[in-house]
Formats: sequence, C-alpha cells, structure tokens
Amino acid sequence: MNPIRMAMSNITVAYHGDITILKDVDIQARRGEVTGIIGPNGAGKSTVLKSLFGFLRPHKGGVIMLDNQDITQLQPHQRARHGVAFVPQNRSVFGDLSVEDNLLLGCWPFKSDKLRIASALEQVYARFPILREKRKDMASSMSGGQQRFLELARALLLDPKVILLDEPTAMIAPKLSKEIYRLIRQLADEGMTIILVDQNVRQCINVSDHVYILELGRNKAEGRGEEFHGATALQEMVATWMDYKID
Repeated sequence: MNPIRMAMSNITVAYHGDITILKDVDIQARRGEVTGIIGPNGAGKSTVLKSLFGFLRPHKGGVIMLDNQDITQLQPHQRARHGVAFVPQNRSVFGDLSVEDNLLLGCWPFKSDKLRIASALEQVYARFPILREKRKDMASSMSGGQQRFLELARALLLDPKVILLDEPTAMIAPKLSKEIYRLIRQLADEGMTIILVDQNVRQCINVSDHVYILELGRNKAEGRGEEFHGATALQEMVATWMDYKID
C-alpha cells in the first residue's frame, strides 16, 4: 500500500474555546490516492480540511503530519510552502481581475522567477484549455464550473503534494462536475494526494480509494472505496442518513 502522505491524529478542535467541533479525529491520506470524507451535515467535514491547512488549531494536543514531518504549529502559508494546497467551497477567485491575473497571483511565492512563471502557466493552460481561451476575460464573466477550474489551476501552480478540496462540485452543472471528478482521479493517478470533502456521496465514493465517515465530529467508520458498494455494513450505515442507496 502507498505510504501515508498526510495525517491528523487525535485532533480536537473547538470554536470560541468551548464549542467542540472535532473530537479525537484520525485521518490518514496516502500518496497517490483520493481520501474521501463524508457524513451528515454538521459532522465536521470542512473543519477537518481547515485544520489540515492550519486555519484552525488543535484544542488539546493532537498532531498533523506531512511526510513524517510534524506541521501542527505551522501557519497556512508555511504549509503551502511545504506542498499543501486548499480549495475552499466558497468561491475564491477575484472577479474583477482577468483569468491570467488570477493565475499570476497564484505564482506570487516565486514572482521573481519569470521562467518558472511561464512554465507553470503553460502547464495549467495545457491542462485547462478553457482558461487559455479566456485568459484575458474577467474571472467574473465565467460560469461557476469554469471559475472552479480556475481555482483548481491556481492551486496546481505550486505543484503541491496534497490538495484539500471542499465540496468542489457544489452548485456546478452536472457536465462540468463530471470533468472535475475526472480531474481529481487523474491527479491522484499522477501521484498527488487528494483529500476530498463532498456531499455528493455516490460520486465521492466512486472516485475515492479510501473513505472516512464522520458523525458529530468523531470518526464513525472507514474503509476502502469498494467496501461501500453492495450489501455491506458500511453501505447500510450510509443509507441511514442518505435518501438513496449507493450503487
């Protein structure tokens, strides 16, 4: 099995000091795999990603590791330098800037290296032809799905080891959603580690190598993606809080 790339162990997170959102949560994400996180609303899924990126700090102990290095005390910008990228659920593009200017902002950490900037832009344009086509257009003129591609491209500019994705297809048309899931699978197959929070349980399970179920801020269950299909205990567990059966 692939080595563990990023992990959180025994993580408890509280808002305002006394509102506990996560309680002793453990997550392990392996190199070159998609790790899916599912659960009912309010389970703490997005809080896991914010904790992994450093927006939220553990309340009582706990450790976050990246390639056997303890990054628990690092700030988000420091984690980004170590190869962690975060694409939040809410739109993060600058609508009044062009597509290319949005991408150039993603190149800020190496802004003085013109050759690297040119190479990085060319790579994302090759992966996302629509962004090359619209590079001079205002980002706000693009559809929601196209803006999501822009956010993903901006994250890829730094050649991250890990990408944290929070509801990447929320409010996205089905056709573009399929392209996003296809990209997620492709990035993992290329060796990147993807940690995916998703309310689209069926698609999350289909694209994920390993799946965690959270409930009320705690680990409820976990298993390989294939274990969630068919008449299994995990499938039945998901069915208790979903309106449809997993195929």
